[in-house]
Amino acid sequence: MGLTHKSTGRHLKESTGTPQRKSEDEIIIALAGNPNVGKSTLFNELTGMHQHTGNWSGKTVEYAEGVCRHRGREMRIIDLPGTYSLTPHSAEEAVADEFISSAVPDCVAVVCDATCLERNLILVLQTMRTARAVVVCVNLMDEAKKKGIHIDTELLSDMLGVPVIGISARSRDGISEVLELFAEAKKLKPSSFEFDGRKYTDIAEEVCRECVTREKPKKELRDRRIDKILTGKVTGFPIMFLMLSIIFWITIEGANYPSELLSGFFFYIEEQLLRFMSYIGSPEWLTGLLVLGIWRTLAWVVAVMLPPMAIFFPLFTLLEDLGYLPRVAFNLDRCFKRCDACGKQALTMCMGFGCNAAGVVGCRIIDSKRERLIAMLTNVFVPCNGRFPTIIALISIFFVTVSGVSGSLLSALILSAVIIFGILLTFFASKLLSLTLLRGTPSSFTLELPPYRAPQVGKVIIRSVLDRTLYVLGRAAAVAAPAGLIIWLFANVEVGGLTLLRHCTDFLNPLASIMGLDGVILFAFILALPANEIVLPIILMAYSSSGALIEYSGLAELGTLLRANGWNALTALCVIIFMLCHFPCSTTLITIKKESGSLSWAVFAAILPTIIGILLCIAVTAIARILL
Repeated sequence: MGLTHKSTGRHLKESTGTPQRKSEDEIIIALAGNPNVGKSTLFNELTGMHQHTGNWSGKTVEYAEGVCRHRGREMRIIDLPGTYSLTPHSAEEAVADEFISSAVPDCVAVVCDATCLERNLILVLQTMRTARAVVVCVNLMDEAKKKGIHIDTELLSDMLGVPVIGISARSRDGISEVLELFAEAKKLKPSSFEFDGRKYTDIAEEVCRECVTREKPKKELRDRRIDKILTGKVTGFPIMFLMLSIIFWITIEGANYPSELLSGFFFYIEEQLLRFMSYIGSPEWLTGLLVLGIWRTLAWVVAVMLPPMAIFFPLFTLLEDLGYLPRVAFNLDRCFKRCDACGKQALTMCMGFGCNAAGVVGCRIIDSKRERLIAMLTNVFVPCNGRFPTIIALISIFFVTVSGVSGSLLSALILSAVIIFGILLTFFASKLLSLTLLRGTPSSFTLELPPYRAPQVGKVIIRSVLDRTLYVLGRAAAVAAPAGLIIWLFANVEVGGLTLLRHCTDFLNPLASIMGLDGVILFAFILALPANEIVLPIILMAYSSSGALIEYSGLAELGTLLRANGWNALTALCVIIFMLCHFPCSTTLITIKKESGSLSWAVFAAILPTIIGILLCIAVTAIARILL
């Protein structure tokens, strides 16, 4: 077709201002659309980059920006936050409305979902009334075809009075036509559509009646039948539990061998580093600090975290790509409503499984400030990826007596039960906050159940590894190195004949004892504030009196060491409970401060789960000691 297309991108992570025109000749295109219509997919295809975000001036609402060159013309693409309406009921709707109605964009491209066009047309009609020029990109035409839905884009264009293009962004169908229109954006004319005082819903109904035909209505019933099972009152929650158990089983079973290989590799490197330090005549304290402190802590974190993350994140992303996570939110919506919280909290809670800091950032999707705070303060009750390895290890040692596939399956079921308990704690804490500090009435919202789609496995793996696994791993590694230095100092600096570590653990022993723990365990949680992954390594270091984190060859050896220091099933249970209910990691606390705009809420976010965890441990220990 003689088209040339070159794409570049700019990283806007540090940007905090509203996009502005740089010159009169610059072409600026705004991408608008409902959530889950493929708007960001189109943005990535046009600009040739993954989404990089900046914050709207004075708000935490994010936008993405990229540059696309076509036929020698440079176009700046602004990906607006997903919104269902331009009526400003939320921060997202407010900034979208403000930018669309401004003189900045030459054209607003509204991306619609071809499988549910009528609902999407509301935003199209609103945009036509405020924007200088509008282009309608009807996305997911391939999926509409599979469902027997045919859209007459020419007739739709005639009725609306604006250009309409049918596209499938994931397969790049129609992208060249979009680029041609964008390149001529300054020549596009405003819509001449006559609204005549009619409601948007009536107009959308009338337009779809003329432009949309359905050849195979039975095909559409398949999704509804599946939804009746996945979101049914009787079947919805058992299926959620089963899916959760399967994901955890695959993660546990698949992570063991890679973790052993990584551990062996890193400790081989450690041996070489020790030899090198000896060769150059390094002082013993410096060798201990750098190798046994910083390097060994870093090796622990990477060896323990990377394998389960590399498995868990892609599996979780596949469920997201498939369209199952919105069904999870639908199932949990009524539970959060009973807690006077927002049903969208179910989605942010799911994000917390990977990283609580990411879950806190995800709370931006909640419009109400009160409900957003509830979601941020309670996100910690679902264990992040950094807490899974310790919980899994303790379950396998103290509560599972069989090995092999049966053992990993039983571990997965118990772990799923632990997660369910964490979700129940989320409900409890949300209700507690809504009755006390954050009283109010739950808001209503529109929850979209997107069509089921075949996951793009290749893209899912790449996105999971690059955007999630490596990000979380990098964050953990960044805090593990300085944490290793602090741990080594506490374990090696003596005051009055005892190490600082021993002084601290002795001080905490009285409280720890009534919690079913000991001072070593409690102090390990405090030292692990930078990263939850290092709780168990610190405990092992203190028990071994080695002055550094120790290496163990397997769960059997770990269990022997723990039991030799007084651990039993009650101790393990209390550690698991406190692992669920204690202050978030430092990264999450910093994120809460940033998102809430208040240091007080960040401090409260640390106090609330810790108090609940202490009380739960005391209660469980008291009951166990009475019964036993």
